[in-house]
Amino acid sequence: MSQMNEKELLKILKALSDQTRLNILELLLEGEKCVCEIFPRVKRTQSTVSIQLKVLEKAGILESKRIGKKVFYRIKDSRIYDIFKIFGRDKNKWRQRG
Repeated sequence: MSQMNEKELLKILKALSDQTRLNILELLLEGEKCVCEIFPRVKRTQSTVSIQLKVLEKAGILESKRIGKKVFYRIKDSRIYDIFKIFGRDKNKWRQRG
């Protein structure tokens, strides 16, 4: 694995090491969503969710687009689907940790 790939992997793993971010990603497995759709479902403030979305975006996991006043997020890195598949994508399993 090249140095660049190692850095990328570490950035992704670090981004996945937070319960709120995992919950957000699980919602985004369903498809593109705006912050206003995400924060009530993960039971966090809009500000907290926005911060966590930026972490995921900076790690290259998500991408965003602005439509009017809303910012929509979707999964950019398809390996995220594989990660959730490997771990069974069991919502209860992820939420038991939090």
